[in-house]
Amino acid sequence: MTDTRADIPSVVARTRPLAAGAPVVAAHFLQETAVFVLGEEALLLLPRADEARRPTVHAGAVLSSAANATRVVTGGDDGKVVATDAEGKSTTVATDTGRRWIDHVAVGPSGALAWSAGKDAFVRASTGAARTLALPSTVGGLAFAPKGLRLAIAHYNGLTLWFPNALTEPERLAWKGSHLGALVSPDGRFVITSMQEPALHGWRLADRKDMRMSGYSARVRSLDFSVGGKWLATSGSRELILWPFQGKDGPMGKTPRVLAPAEVQAEVVASHPKQDVVAVGYADGLVLLVRIEDGAEILARKGTGAPIAALAWSASGTALAFGAEDGEAGVIDLG
Repeated sequence: MTDTRADIPSVVARTRPLAAGAPVVAAHFLQETAVFVLGEEALLLLPRADEARRPTVHAGAVLSSAANATRVVTGGDDGKVVATDAEGKSTTVATDTGRRWIDHVAVGPSGALAWSAGKDAFVRASTGAARTLALPSTVGGLAFAPKGLRLAIAHYNGLTLWFPNALTEPERLAWKGSHLGALVSPDGRFVITSMQEPALHGWRLADRKDMRMSGYSARVRSLDFSVGGKWLATSGSRELILWPFQGKDGPMGKTPRVLAPAEVQAEVVASHPKQDVVAVGYADGLVLLVRIEDGAEILARKGTGAPIAALAWSASGTALAFGAEDGEAGVIDLG
């Protein structure tokens, strides 16, 4: 049964639709330009008041992406790390010497950049050469801490914390299992990993205390902290799952808030940059805007298509980009 949420307020009419012509795997904003990362070769740029542009950035599959205010960085199976600006100008910033796949990329403070290929992680500050760290297994995810040059690296049986400019050895935080993603809280107090099993794991960095967040029906593929880091929004269920991070213990010993139930899986979440609102994309193409305080919903896209694969807010919070596995995409103007 298709979920159209016909009985709730709607902003569907404010959508600028876009046919990407290929599966959308990620979305970002460069100022007011929406950037859709396609599964093969290209990006699709949609400025606020201009026609779409489609720069080719890789000679093959696009495997990973990340962005800051000025550039989208992508990694491909051609062994290249490429940065693209809002005008569609692309620059190759690194090429793997063995032409290995660039599985993960991350952007950090002051223009820092990280990427991984196989068991190796690389970090380059805004100036200088890249530094390399060999991990015990294939890298599963990368995330910078909000301050300083510090990188969290997820891998099999745990997480590594690396200060590339320090002389000390990287610190290993152990937890059995396959860790496939990493995220550091906005205040830098917690680091979270998503796992191959339907669960999240985390550590409080002050004392390395473990925390396990379980109860999901599927692997958690999308997670994002709300503005100010009060809540961790996650997919992996037929609802929006929100873990509390307000106190010094984070979610330890607490149950999550559960909002926006649907008949299909929540695939992607994206927190509003200025308000306690989360955009949720579902497996039937439904997109909801959900207010954390009371669970109030606004319909952003009807559930009448392929799974949502990407969501992104503009920095102002006045536009939401979405992309689906069948190439249907668009920008919802909320300003």
